[in-house]
Amino acid sequence: MNTPVIDFHSHLARWERHGVDDEPSRYLRIMDAAGIDQSLVNCIYYGDARRNNDITVDFVANNPDRFLAVAFVTPHYPNEAVSELERCFDDLSMKFLKIYPDYFGKPNDDPAYFPIYEFLNDRGLAVMAHPAYPFDDPDVILTKRYTALAERFPRVRWVLAHAAGTGSPDAVEAARAVPTVYLETCGSGGNHNGVKSAVDGAGADRVLFGTDMPLLDARHQIAKVTTANISDEAKQRVLGLNAIELLGLET
Repeated sequence: MNTPVIDFHSHLARWERHGVDDEPSRYLRIMDAAGIDQSLVNCIYYGDARRNNDITVDFVANNPDRFLAVAFVTPHYPNEAVSELERCFDDLSMKFLKIYPDYFGKPNDDPAYFPIYEFLNDRGLAVMAHPAYPFDDPDVILTKRYTALAERFPRVRWVLAHAAGTGSPDAVEAARAVPTVYLETCGSGGNHNGVKSAVDGAGADRVLFGTDMPLLDARHQIAKVTTANISDEAKQRVLGLNAIELLGLET
C-alpha cells in the first residue's frame, strides 16, 4: 500500500534495563522496517517542562525530515505553563500538546488544566492524553467527560491515547458523540478487533496510528492496522492521512 505513514505517538526515553532505547539510528532502523515515514515525538519524563521540550527539539533537529516535535507542559507549575506553550508553538514550531495527568494525580478535566486548554482553544490545537485514569471516580463516563470539555473548549481536538488499540467501548462512544475526539491505536494489550471497532464506531477519519516507541515495537503496532478487517481507504486514513489533515502537515 503506497500511503504516508505518520506515527502520532512516540516518546523520547531511555531505560536500558528494560530495553528502552531512543538512540536515533536504532529508532530510524525500526521506523524503516515498519514503513513509518515520520514520527511525532514527545518527552514527558522530567518535572521541568522546558527541559523536556528542549530535549525533543534537539532530537528532532538531527533528523527533521523523519521526526516532528510535540510539546509538553504540566499544571504543577501554572505560572509557567502558558509561557512555555507560547515558546513551544511560536518559537519551536511544535505540532500539538501531550499531557500526562497520571503525574499530576488529577484527571484531564480538572480545572487546573483549563488555562492550558484556553491557550489551545484560541489556536485550534490538539492535545493527547489517556482517556481515563486510575484515580478516576468509578462512575466516570467518558462521553460526559469529553462532551463537557468540548463544549467549554470547542476548538480543541482531543486525542485519546491507546483508545483505538483496545477498541474501548467507552472511548469509541465518546468519539462517536463528540466530533472533536480522536482515538489513537498504540498499546501493549488490546482485543482482537480493536482497530476495526474504533473505525466502525468513530469513523475512519477519527482514528490515528501510533506506536508508543521506544516503549513498544513499531512493527507490532503497525500490524494491528495493516491486518485489521477494514478497507484500504480506512487504513490509509488511519496510517497517516488523518494526522496530516489534523496537524496541517506537509509530507
